[in-house]
Amino acid sequence: MTFIKNIAFDLGGVVLALSYENAVRRFEEIGLKDARRHLDAFCQHGIFGDLEAGKITEETFRQGLCELTGKPLTLDDCYYAWHGYVESVPQRNLQMLNELRGKGYQVCLLSNTNPFMMRWAHSSDFDGQGHAIDDYFDRLYLSYECKAMKPSEEIFRMMLDGQHAAADETLFVDDSRHNVEVAQALGIQTLCPQNNEDWTGTLRTLLGI
Repeated sequence: MTFIKNIAFDLGGVVLALSYENAVRRFEEIGLKDARRHLDAFCQHGIFGDLEAGKITEETFRQGLCELTGKPLTLDDCYYAWHGYVESVPQRNLQMLNELRGKGYQVCLLSNTNPFMMRWAHSSDFDGQGHAIDDYFDRLYLSYECKAMKPSEEIFRMMLDGQHAAADETLFVDDSRHNVEVAQALGIQTLCPQNNEDWTGTLRTLLGI
């Protein structure tokens, strides 16, 4: 393995434990009866995808969700439903992120996500100990801010440029096989754990730390 200096992590299913079923339940609870048809564990579509791609605002999403449900909804209703994806934030993952940074690795987040999820992540509620997600990463590459989504090559290139890192000295950790395959095609080294798997031991072995 080429010497790694830059490590990019996915959010849902990697840094945090993801609950697709709970997200479906919450969206159904606020009135989206066919939520399972609209939601995806890896890459959203429709107004959900437009929100994560930065094509529409939170307010436009709320209006669209009102049309889908046929009932008035607030931004807080949207937040409540999206937050259903969060099952937990395993402390072992956060400890590993801190350890990597302490050892001199550049550590960034590369995630398909949206303003509702990041309202929580940017807050002191993120880790349950008063710290926001920003405290664990050198930089965040968020699909709705980058106006690009994995698995497009564009967002990977934006991350490499922003990190000032070559592809072969970058490791990308994501639970989506499709995302990993695109990264590999760009020359990025990869690790693809199962959704919510403890990847910390495998990463230690891979890096020799």
